Amino acid sequence: MREKDYGAMILLHDAGGDRSATVKALPRIIKYFKQNGYTFTTIADVLQEKPEKLMPPLIGKQAFFDRFDRVFAEIGYFLQSLFGGVFFFSIILSVVRNIVILILAFLQRKKNSFEQLALSNELPNESSSKLKAQSSKLFTPPISVIVPAYNEEVTAIKTINSLLHQNYPNFDIIFVDDGSKDKTYDAVKAAFKLDARVKIFTKPNGGKASALNFGLAQTQNDFVVNIDADTQLSNNALNQLIQKMSDPNIVAVAGNVQVGNKINVLTRWQAIEYTTAQNFDRLAMEYLNAIGAFRVASIKAVGGYDTDTLAEDCDLTIRLLRTGGKIGTANDAIAYTEAPETFPQFLKQRFRWNFGVLQAFWKNRDVLFVNKYGSLAWIAMPQILIFQLILPVFAPIADLVMFVSILTGTFGKIWGYYFAFMFMDLICAFIAYRFERKNISDLWLLFPQRLVYRPLMYSVLFKTYKRAVKGELQEWGVLKRTGNVTNDLKAVVS
Repeated sequence: MREKDYGAMILLHDAGGDRSATVKALPRIIKYFKQNGYTFTTIADVLQEKPEKLMPPLIGKQAFFDRFDRVFAEIGYFLQSLFGGVFFFSIILSVVRNIVILILAFLQRKKNSFEQLALSNELPNESSSKLKAQSSKLFTPPISVIVPAYNEEVTAIKTINSLLHQNYPNFDIIFVDDGSKDKTYDAVKAAFKLDARVKIFTKPNGGKASALNFGLAQTQNDFVVNIDADTQLSNNALNQLIQKMSDPNIVAVAGNVQVGNKINVLTRWQAIEYTTAQNFDRLAMEYLNAIGAFRVASIKAVGGYDTDTLAEDCDLTIRLLRTGGKIGTANDAIAYTEAPETFPQFLKQRFRWNFGVLQAFWKNRDVLFVNKYGSLAWIAMPQILIFQLILPVFAPIADLVMFVSILTGTFGKIWGYYFAFMFMDLICAFIAYRFERKNISDLWLLFPQRLVYRPLMYSVLFKTYKRAVKGELQEWGVLKRTGNVTNDLKAVVS
């Protein structure tokens, strides 16, 4: 008999998993057979039975389990769509952010290079016989360097010694011991009691903001520089910071913080982070870090340092920006800080940072998207909200999607997005290292760093939100110091 005298049956198998090929093939199959004179019917029509007889409604336990399966399937589909959407949105948003940061950093770097070119011809050189003549051309007002400390007997003396070797002509040091339980005050007192440039104070413990306010009250100068007691400065750091203050519109200047104790994998990872994330973002966004110069009048105008956050520098910066002040950057004002050398200390530090940023943001949330606050309202605060407080909460979803895609064999569909994000990270890290004139040999550590850092940061962030929801307060806290900071003279720009 001829082929057209027979009916045709095509069975499309559906056993779950990826159905895209079936969905794509079905319209083509229907179109082909219709064009060749075939008609389509149902099993019920062929058997001349009603559909209800062939597919009777389920009753009892069967009906319950059927509904359960449907709900479970719908929930699974919803979660799959949600996770997939969050994954792609997070990747794309992060890449766009990195591109914007990259552009801003380039523009700021170009601006800074013009300023530095002019400044490099004026900054004093310690080996030059024309030191006094050069210094007279600079903006060199008297300044006070405030060093707050709590249980810093291991590092405080090195920090003060690094300050005493500054080539800035007119400064004093105000050391404030905030009720340390170790011998910080006694050690500093014994080492510098005969040096008139070092003023040493002790007070009851009240937190870092309290110590900074105490130090601020001891100066008669118009400018102060704040540094942590575990930090050492390159010999021209004060000069680099204060030159920016010659612009009357600038109320604060951020320095360039580097890890000074790259002694193990953890501290080397943090060194990469400081260069590729914190300092790169600082160059683009101009916010403060562990070294900063301030106008005393501007600090007092906003009420000094507030003691209600753990991120007193972040909070002060936001309050200064609210008044319309400008924050500058001095990329060659290099500070070498002691990064935590063990994972428990690292987690403790990062929790304090995260909790402090959350406090500062919540305290100043009324600024968000208010036009009169300009870039603070539309760039800086959204940057904190999206990339430091919200997106990290969903970051585990991206890792979960990648893990599930590997197990289900669908990784091929998302690997391009995932590696585009990693590639963008690598490009930004490379450029940041070139900006800092650093050897890029450590950049291979960027990949294992991501694998370790991400889970650690998840735990820190969720702990932060848990403490915030419970309303628990945090203290300044103590990190165990080793005194391993090395002032890398090769990084000093004379």
